[in-house]
Amino acid sequence: MELDESIPDPRVRLWSPVCQAVALLLGPYAEVVLHDAGRDRVLAIWNPMTRRAAGDPSLLGELDRLEPSAHDVYGPYEKLLADGRRLSSVSAVLRGPDGEPSAVLCVNLDRTPLDRAAALLAGFAAPTAPRPEALFEQDWTERVHQIVGGFVRTRGRPVERLGREDRLAVLAELDRAGVFTVRRAVPVVATALGASRSTVYALLAELKDRSDPR
Repeated sequence: MELDESIPDPRVRLWSPVCQAVALLLGPYAEVVLHDAGRDRVLAIWNPMTRRAAGDPSLLGELDRLEPSAHDVYGPYEKLLADGRRLSSVSAVLRGPDGEPSAVLCVNLDRTPLDRAAALLAGFAAPTAPRPEALFEQDWTERVHQIVGGFVRTRGRPVERLGREDRLAVLAELDRAGVFTVRRAVPVVATALGASRSTVYALLAELKDRSDPR
């Protein structure tokens, strides 16, 4: 905390625990400043973000341009530091026993970590481009999953509830896609359909018989 030791001020002693609590909660990303409302001077600073120190001008005239968001509270409003950092600031007028403004408490929150996190999340949420068809043709196992998954969605029931005719139909689709020209395709198809290899071989034989124009 930066404090003007030359002028012991009862307002600093009064509000210091509150200011320190806010600074500890939000630090190191929040600067807490206690201002003299009458002299327009800084009384004390916790977690200073600039070279400003106790006794420097407060420059509280910016509050005159703002409408209070609550009784004696202004903000949050945006401020910009010389190094480009954006701040979210909120100010509260602290009144004395006579009801007159005694001090102003300001909390300046550095938005840099929040902006970076938002940009990171936005990057993850960005839509992905469709995968080129050529890659699907090269990755035949993914082609199997694509065809079986599409068939299941069309039928509206999971693979374990597909009947014999359903399985014959999906095998016909896989055959037209050239899947069974690949060695060891049957084990992959069997796993995708939740069936045994022997079942798939039997269904393929039946499919061949049906298509044989005798």
